[in-house]
Amino acid sequence: MIAILGTGKMGEALLSGLVRAGRAADQIMVTTRRPDRAEQLTETYGVKVVTNVEAAEQADALILAVKPQDMGTLLREIAPVVPSDRLVISVAAGITTDFVQARLGGPIPVVRVMSNTPVLVDEAMSVISAGAHAKEEHLKLTEDLLQPVGKVLRIPESQQDGATALSGSGPAYFFYLVEAMVDAGILLGMPRAAALDMVKQSIVGAAIMLRDSGEHPVILREAVTSPGGTTIAAIAELERHRVRAAFLDAIEAARDRSRELGGTNK
Repeated sequence: MIAILGTGKMGEALLSGLVRAGRAADQIMVTTRRPDRAEQLTETYGVKVVTNVEAAEQADALILAVKPQDMGTLLREIAPVVPSDRLVISVAAGITTDFVQARLGGPIPVVRVMSNTPVLVDEAMSVISAGAHAKEEHLKLTEDLLQPVGKVLRIPESQQDGATALSGSGPAYFFYLVEAMVDAGILLGMPRAAALDMVKQSIVGAAIMLRDSGEHPVILREAVTSPGGTTIAAIAELERHRVRAAFLDAIEAARDRSRELGGTNK
């Protein structure tokens, strides 16, 4: 039995992925604070909605998907009923395995996960890290839960805030770029729908090439960049406006915010 505690956007994304992957609805329970939300989840997925305490008592694995600011409150609520052999998986940004273990007490196996919203289309990037008491079997179970909805990578926990900034927030950077490119198409006189179609297909094609060719992105970019051509003119403008440096600064800021969120739950 799997329990998802806190079924907001990411919690529901994981829930939908588990259901699509073939996990029976009667093997999943979820928690939420709002009665209308509970009714919606039951109608959509056929899962049972329970209290946090009931989930902690009954499930074999707990997925903690509440906001980082709410994690301390949740852990205090369930700590008295969580058995020492219960696998606890945290998907909250910035929350360390030490934070979770300290509030649950005892040698509880905790695995920290950062996934992203492409879990909705089974193309998530999930990175996982073991806490002090998590063993190979706990990492393997976590991988088994996540692999049907995307790629899973094990990393040291010291890299988790960076992963949160890079892949956890990564889809937002992508959508931001698409938005800017579509606006550029409109500026050039194209209808919005046509501009969006061109940008979407260009980026999907480029992503597949990057994934399947095995080539470094520099090589792929250079293949499009003819001497004195249109692409190098555009690249020169991006460099003039320090777009590359802006991305570095932005992702570093996201990493720092992840660290800050971990510190808001003392």
